[in-house]
Amino acid sequence: MRYFPILLVVWLLCWLAPAPAWAQQLQCDPCDYHFGRVQVGQSSSYSIKLTNTGRQTLSITSKSKQGRAFSIGNFPLPVKLRPGASTHLPVIFTPTAPGHALGSVKLVSTARNPDLTMDLAGTGVANADPQLGISPSSLNFGNVTVGSSATLQATLTASNAAVTISSDQSNSSEYAILGLTLPVTVQAGQGISVTIQFTPNASGTAPAKVGFISNAANSPTVEPVTGTGVAPGSHTVDLSWNPGDGNAVGYNVYRGTASGGPFTQINTALDGSTNYTDATVVSGTTYYYVATEVNGAGQESAYSNVTKAVIPNP
Repeated sequence: MRYFPILLVVWLLCWLAPAPAWAQQLQCDPCDYHFGRVQVGQSSSYSIKLTNTGRQTLSITSKSKQGRAFSIGNFPLPVKLRPGASTHLPVIFTPTAPGHALGSVKLVSTARNPDLTMDLAGTGVANADPQLGISPSSLNFGNVTVGSSATLQATLTASNAAVTISSDQSNSSEYAILGLTLPVTVQAGQGISVTIQFTPNASGTAPAKVGFISNAANSPTVEPVTGTGVAPGSHTVDLSWNPGDGNAVGYNVYRGTASGGPFTQINTALDGSTNYTDATVVSGTTYYYVATEVNGAGQESAYSNVTKAVIPNP
């Protein structure tokens, strides 16, 4: 019993002792951060919140970082933080090569935890290759009289990065590319117009390709073109029909020299309209025509009613 008062006094002395000088605490939020995927050569920034959760003012006296892809933004030292006060530490990720990168930022302060380290991570991804697109994907000039010209428009579009077109080309003398002053640079997400001209030098269908040479990954960018040369004064047969059940995505046209067939397809590509001009007829010949419709699944209908065309002699 005689020891009880002594123990009580010791306990009271400890309870009444003043708070230690190191009652300062620097806290980070978050203490580790992942920047995610960032393109090589680009930068992504984030601000880490720093708070003094202690009972006395603290000073941040130095800063350092690890990892060459990471840096510290504007954060002049020293930084003084009163109890409960906060500030923000800007950190930046700038990958120089594809792949996963690790780093850290370290702060030294007068807090109870004088060395505060925050872990950083990020993934560098390769720059997407520039692409040059062209629309529409093909051009059909239809029937053009030999010796005359027809023109259609196309649009060249750059994606992922700017594309510089250095030259153009055509594998047929009947097609020419107009409206481009080369070299020309198309900015990413932008487009420019180009004119394609068809000048047939003979009767008949004339498929060809035009293309554009550039720094795009898909160079040369090629567009199929086609047209039919028609001799001056020659005969043609103009056909038209009513759509079927409304599910057609296009039509095929067939021709024969007997009312019961056999019939041979004469359109080179699925016709999206309900009319067609046959410019390959021969004078003094009688032709019979039928049409079919094709749905989105590629299924073709039966022949339509037969129509007859008598081509006169010159």
